Amino acid sequence: MAFGSMICCGKGFDRKEKGKKQPTWRVFSLKELHAATNNFNYDNKLGEGGFGSVYWGQLWDGSQIAVKRLKVWSDKAEMEFSVEVEILARVRHKNLLSLRGYCAEGQERLIVYDYMPNLSLLSHLHGHHSAECLLNWNRRMNIAIGSAEGIAYLHHHATPHIIHRDVKASNVLLDSDFNAQVADFGFAKLIPDELATGKRPLEKLNSPSMKRTITDWALPLACEGRLSELADPRLNGKYDDVELKRAVFVGLICAQSRPEKRPTMPEVVELLKGDLKEKLAVIENDDLFKNPQLADSDDGSDFISEEREPKQVVKEVKV
Repeated sequence: MAFGSMICCGKGFDRKEKGKKQPTWRVFSLKELHAATNNFNYDNKLGEGGFGSVYWGQLWDGSQIAVKRLKVWSDKAEMEFSVEVEILARVRHKNLLSLRGYCAEGQERLIVYDYMPNLSLLSHLHGHHSAECLLNWNRRMNIAIGSAEGIAYLHHHATPHIIHRDVKASNVLLDSDFNAQVADFGFAKLIPDELATGKRPLEKLNSPSMKRTITDWALPLACEGRLSELADPRLNGKYDDVELKRAVFVGLICAQSRPEKRPTMPEVVELLKGDLKEKLAVIENDDLFKNPQLADSDDGSDFISEEREPKQVVKEVKV
């Protein structure tokens, strides 16, 4: 089956259906994307990972784009590409990265997105922007709430519902106003703990073979009420104590191994906003925070992988 028919033949994509809005994405030609990225010039490269490389580009109308160029072509890669494009084409939310279009010519598979000038959350927490300390407390809370709102939309309002399996700081992009744009669909973990503490989800200890998760470090401190020790030192004490407490407790309850104890994503949004005070009180009195040893004894199936910033060209894009 041709790629175009794979993503466009569903009922939701019937362009002849009366009353349907025309899609905001389009098909790009390979020639057009070569021109936009200066032939995928190295100077235009924003980053790279296992999937391939991402390039900055500029279209004929002056609008800026990011182009993901997949480096491996196979039946599996074709299917993953098709699924990502179809999901991106289906969803529209202020906190989800928008699809501008795609290109499928020969063995080339490219996805076109809106360009996010502030790159990823990871670049500001642990990457080459971390020393600039651009993420004050208000921005961090807005990013946490925005990310949660985007994921809640996918889980509960998208048709069909979409479940994420790998939300992490490198997959939360930031626009010019530092609003969160969740990207790379097919993942699911909440990140308020990482935003509040500035710690990596998985941290190496003195021995190279020994690592601990952010939960291993944060849970005992939260149980003892030592929340100020959890705050990112780069904040220099400039944070809201009540919001910090909410972010920490919500992050920890979302990360625990017993899924029946975790709040739903709409509840996470309301908790982070401070709208579910009774629910938050219940969470604070959960056995997890009264007896942290219980968390160690749980045989959870979740695994936190070590996150590294994708290789990036530390270069300002000239427009």
